[in-house]
Amino acid sequence: MTLLRSPLQAQVVECTVAVGDAVRAGDVLLILEAMKMEHELRADTDGVVAERCCAAGETVQPGDVLLVLAERPSSASGAVPIPEAPVGEGKGGVRADLQRLRDRERFLSDKARPEAVARRHALGLRTARENIADLCDEASFIEYGALAVAAQRSRRSEEDLIANTPADGMVAGIGSVNGPIFGAEASRTVVMAYDATVLAGTQGMRNHAKTDRLLGIALAQRLPVVLFAEGGGGRPGDTDMPIVAGLHVGTFAAFARLSGLVPVVGIAAGRCFAGNAALLGCSDVIIATRGSHIGMGGPAMVEGGGLGRFRPEDIGPSSVQHANGVIDVLVDDEAQAVSVARRYLSYFQGRVRDWISPEPAALRNVVPQNRLRVYDSRRAMEGLVDQGSLLHLRTGFGLGIHTALARIEGRPVGLLANNPQHLGGAIDAGAADKAARFLQLCNAHGLPLVSLVDTPGFMVGPDTEATAQVRHVSRLFVVSAKLRVPVFSVVLRKGYGLGAMGMTAGGFHAPVFTVAWPSAEFGAMGLEGAVRLGYRKELEAVPEGGQRDALFQQLLARQHENGSAIPMATTLEIDAVIDPADTRRWLSQGLAGMKPAALPADRFIDTW
Repeated sequence: MTLLRSPLQAQVVECTVAVGDAVRAGDVLLILEAMKMEHELRADTDGVVAERCCAAGETVQPGDVLLVLAERPSSASGAVPIPEAPVGEGKGGVRADLQRLRDRERFLSDKARPEAVARRHALGLRTARENIADLCDEASFIEYGALAVAAQRSRRSEEDLIANTPADGMVAGIGSVNGPIFGAEASRTVVMAYDATVLAGTQGMRNHAKTDRLLGIALAQRLPVVLFAEGGGGRPGDTDMPIVAGLHVGTFAAFARLSGLVPVVGIAAGRCFAGNAALLGCSDVIIATRGSHIGMGGPAMVEGGGLGRFRPEDIGPSSVQHANGVIDVLVDDEAQAVSVARRYLSYFQGRVRDWISPEPAALRNVVPQNRLRVYDSRRAMEGLVDQGSLLHLRTGFGLGIHTALARIEGRPVGLLANNPQHLGGAIDAGAADKAARFLQLCNAHGLPLVSLVDTPGFMVGPDTEATAQVRHVSRLFVVSAKLRVPVFSVVLRKGYGLGAMGMTAGGFHAPVFTVAWPSAEFGAMGLEGAVRLGYRKELEAVPEGGQRDALFQQLLARQHENGSAIPMATTLEIDAVIDPADTRRWLSQGLAGMKPAALPADRFIDTW
């Protein structure tokens, strides 16, 4: 015999069996109620109900015997048949509550809105869910707030809202990006995508709340963020909230608060205006398609301001936004944008184990023997880093300096290099802004910096000073003074004046090391200018023509010899003169011992 006892003080709600009934282990025999909660008592073994010691409505105490079960008779003496469990709700079928959820989730799939998806594809664009599926590792994305609808119940039916405003136009959640390479912990990423097929990708009150929720998680858990920003900004049609202007939302401050704390990637395709553009502009890096249009106001806002009528295509085309520095990486389509985003995030996720070294001897031929001949300094960048690891940023703007992320023996680094093909490598306002912000980016996220120097200095002249050159170029010194990451400087050719100091974190002894190739030459200013200014009396004392030219060349040669790499190393103004083919080894050794300083609590990355 088996005694079934009450585990608590309760009231008997129902006894589901009668004397003589055969039961299986796990069958519900009694239902008790205590504190408004029902408790199921189940059979521990197979058996037959021999005695029932309670009735519905009766109050029982802990330990009271409620049922007595006898062993089931053997087949020889005639087994008591045990009926099959009924097939139905809670057994073989789908529970009603689960079915309701499934019916509701059906509207979240792109398949539920074939016409909207077809219109999207006709534009050559993908849906928000297609982009997220491409970005995140398979089956890793968990969606937050999927059941939200637009806050418009006072003007639209529930059925309409469910069918036409799924997720309130914002697909958001957490997924894994590059998980197979860096592991689950390093790859967790907050992903948010405005859905342009829902109310034109506008920002509603509920998708603001959803965005704030995910941004709070990103801040608390230090997770990188990827934002697909497309749409027309604020939504005036939400009527369920008692608001006038809706300027009290915290989304923009919450998004901006992530600056410098976690990598933030913005992706734009199609039309990105107003509030969507404001979030995009707070991103560390903006990846945009050639077909994108980005602006702080769309056509309606422009016209409303009395500034004329324009088509969306007239406002902030990619050709303009790439050249002025808004767009960091310009791509052909969303598939390429997602690929670049995955690659960009990888530099902040850790070191990779597999890499291929370039041929080091190729660096010996990067700088021409003719000291006046221009060359492409990007070849030097490619020759120093792991093959295929170079990702150039802001290529349309600040052409005097190249900036890129890359890897050296699998370690992520930031590279910047003067561009002799633009103004001879002189640093103008745009190049200084570009370089200063890049230093902030690498500093905030702990990437060591490699600076390749070939500059005659800061750009000068009346036209240049009209661009506020003094303020812009000084950013290099102010930002460099706060760097916590190690800097490694290599002078390829010209290392002149304040510009060269700006490229070496403020001075030649500020980096972990400053080394030079044999082709390097140094001076407080360009050698030609130094000769003309420093030896003006001597030159003017000689008749113009061949004799003066010969003296100039003689003095220039002397200056060049005195300012060449070896004399600089002799006086310890630089740390070494090295074979270009040995540069990668120097950098590898320096990186192996790097120790970034602690992060400042108030760090952020300038949006410009």
